[in-house]
Amino acid sequence: MIEGTPVVEISDLRRTYLGPGGESTHALSGVDLSVYAGELLAIVGPSGSGKSTLLQLIGCLDSPTSGSIFLRGRDVGSLQEKEKVIFRRDHIGFVFQAFYLVPSMTVLENVALSSIIRDESAVQWRSGALELLQRLGLEGTAERFPHQLSGGQKQRVAVARALFSKPEILLADEPTGNLDAANSDAVLQLIRSAVNRDTGAAGVLVTHDFHAASFADRVIAVHDGKLVDELILAREALGVGGDSEHVERVRTWMASVSL
Repeated sequence: MIEGTPVVEISDLRRTYLGPGGESTHALSGVDLSVYAGELLAIVGPSGSGKSTLLQLIGCLDSPTSGSIFLRGRDVGSLQEKEKVIFRRDHIGFVFQAFYLVPSMTVLENVALSSIIRDESAVQWRSGALELLQRLGLEGTAERFPHQLSGGQKQRVAVARALFSKPEILLADEPTGNLDAANSDAVLQLIRSAVNRDTGAAGVLVTHDFHAASFADRVIAVHDGKLVDELILAREALGVGGDSEHVERVRTWMASVSL
């Protein structure tokens, strides 16, 4: 495991939801977790296990019932909603299962959205946005609008947008769910290149796919709102992920913890 500076520090994190009849559902129950600078962490688990809830809490999109979340040393649980919006904008990149592309903006503008919000000129962001589109096989879509894209193309645009601002914390929820094998690998390689010791960014990837999880430095299993197991991958020995040895290790481990 990569050690050093923790970018994400979670302590005794709990999230409880109240149902229409007043019944309590414990989505997370006492989670302790750290994610370090340069580390890509994969979270796996069955539907309803709490993995997406955990990602939303790390991303300041939800508030915990109790416990603490520190991001880059800052207690984000104490932030007001407006402060959370600014923190997300400045430090976090998101890839969601839903694409959330702006329909009135071109593909290129959607990728560079963070720069456009800051009122930067196209001269400042155009080349960087085009480079990301090229790396994802989307160079011919720059002037199209989201409604002119396939689901897989929209997913790759969403990934490019998340990576464009070079976030210190990258959060991805099933980022390859709509992609074929070739495009899935292109996205995972790009995520992996954005999260490493050189960039110092930290990444959290929620997935059900052992192939996607094989790109991580560490994989944790979530079940019934609790962390139940962990697999550490020796990245230096095995390469960047996606190779047969990495995939087999993750597949065997996931089978052993009944995921």
